[in-house]
Amino acid sequence: MKMKTRLWFLLFVLSLAGAGCTHTEISPQGPAYDAELSNFEYPRPVHFLELSSQGQRLRMAFMLAEPAKANGRTVLLLHGKNFSGHYWEPTTAALVAKGYRVLVPDQIGFGKSSKPGSYQYSFHQLAALTEQLMNHLKIDKISVVGHSMGGMLATRMALMYPTRVEKLALVNPIGLEDWKTVVPYATVDEVYAGELKADEASIREYQKNSYFGGQWKPEYEKHIDVLAGWTRHPDYPKVAWVAALTSDMIFTQPVLYEFSNIRAPTLLIIGQRDRTALGKARAPASVRSSLGNYPELGRKTARAIPKASLVEIREAGHMPQVEQFSVYMDALSHFLE
Repeated sequence: MKMKTRLWFLLFVLSLAGAGCTHTEISPQGPAYDAELSNFEYPRPVHFLELSSQGQRLRMAFMLAEPAKANGRTVLLLHGKNFSGHYWEPTTAALVAKGYRVLVPDQIGFGKSSKPGSYQYSFHQLAALTEQLMNHLKIDKISVVGHSMGGMLATRMALMYPTRVEKLALVNPIGLEDWKTVVPYATVDEVYAGELKADEASIREYQKNSYFGGQWKPEYEKHIDVLAGWTRHPDYPKVAWVAALTSDMIFTQPVLYEFSNIRAPTLLIIGQRDRTALGKARAPASVRSSLGNYPELGRKTARAIPKASLVEIREAGHMPQVEQFSVYMDALSHFLE
């Protein structure tokens, strides 16, 4: 009887494992997420816009938060490269409470959106797809807030659609310097090989040093959850390949030479401990320490954009919306109002 009981128990366990393996791979290190994060829950309902782009059928994920008492204005939140739309939730909630309608998309190649591996990623293309989403939702004018890589995309949107972007807020945007002028180029294949080596420990170490000034707190763990979870899933080579393609986009498509053409009132929120710079490890030692100097880059950019104001947050790095939320939110709210 004991042998038969053990056999039935084993079959029961195997059946449970088989029932749950459609999207989730269980890892002793933590949760594993598939390419489109189908098993990762966002803080608000996620919708999808079906798109046809570059001969492919794609899906663009987005959240749309509606206020109880609308003030008639919409804010678009654009995520960074190492992030997805879900990390905007504290900002979304604060803006909704003030009467703003808030649109939070995952760009193609990121988050829950499609990740085509044969695609010409460009800020122009992503901006055009984001405008298509606005048209689908019948949104005419919008205030755009971009963080990190989202700052580069927000800038491109302001340049491409000046009559639709009412205000532009850039939160520690990358691309304030042209790395390709001093950093040796790495091919997509080389970047891909590096992405494949990523794991939870290396992701944490990178964010600790580049984003948080060498500091790390338990509450920061949630910001590496998705990235680490991807590395544990069999889909990770697909995610890593797209990450390499979008890294190439960032490295080769600077927007800083067009700052003087921005017509929208612009706010720069700059955490002063940020030292993010793409390809810094490849840079010659003689220039490496000078890259990602955000106090200097923020002031230079504020001078380059015609209608720019600058808020410097001393006790914050790449993510002032995490380290100093109240200071960041006060600055953003005042600017939008």
